[in-house]
Amino acid sequence: MKNTYQIFLISDSTGETLDRIFMALKAQFNNFTYELNQFSFTRTETQISTILKNAKKQDSPIILYTVVNNKLAKYLAQEANKINIPCFGVLGDLILNFSKILNQKATHKPSGQHVLDDEYYKRIEAIQFTMNHDDGNQAGNILDSDIILIGVSRTSKTPTSIYLANRGLKTANIPLVNEMKIPKDVIESKNLCIVGLVTEAERLFDIRRNRLNSLRENETSEYTDLEKIKIEVENSKKIFKKNKWPTIDVTRKSVEETAASIIKIYEIKNKNG
Repeated sequence: MKNTYQIFLISDSTGETLDRIFMALKAQFNNFTYELNQFSFTRTETQISTILKNAKKQDSPIILYTVVNNKLAKYLAQEANKINIPCFGVLGDLILNFSKILNQKATHKPSGQHVLDDEYYKRIEAIQFTMNHDDGNQAGNILDSDIILIGVSRTSKTPTSIYLANRGLKTANIPLVNEMKIPKDVIESKNLCIVGLVTEAERLFDIRRNRLNSLRENETSEYTDLEKIKIEVENSKKIFKKNKWPTIDVTRKSVEETAASIIKIYEIKNKNG
């Protein structure tokens, strides 16, 4: 029987950063059974004491934390050590080392990444723009996009667009039925960053069939006809090649991986004008 680890994620803010770090960490281990215990906005010794009392009662507890207040972080580490619970500060050494390199003191301010600055408002504007320009909607000001994604149905255009928007990039996406459906000014633009998304026909067939099943629609159509899908995918590749648009195969890529590739294309496009 596998040992189930009780993972305690303790943060003095929303816990979003710590959650992402743990997700990246756990992906490195195939045989890792765990249960999550998440605690956000932990900013007092009393809160920490309560959490540790609970952790002590569990089998195989492990603590990961992002607490930027030095005194509080030290208290957590010391108290966890007293009861022999492995305890790891995710940001501590990193902040200290950056402080030395930059030759300045860190603010040690909880939720510092959530400051309502220009970057924050730029991200909110990008999210609003992207939601308005999903699936070919509101094409009137589409030339204001930072990035335009084009692909046949179910090639992860929408989730990728939303991810990019959260990075502050105004992203429109256009479903590719045929080239005539793409706005003429988009095709003729030399400045826009346009990226084509493709996937293997067999994988697209499975995704579309599961989509219809989830909607309880059992009708067979060109949408789920494998031979038609193969033609659809090949035609999309021809359109992307004709217009010299960079293309990404999303078959075995996560949204995050696809977005990272798109951002690199965008940065190169901006750098080269």
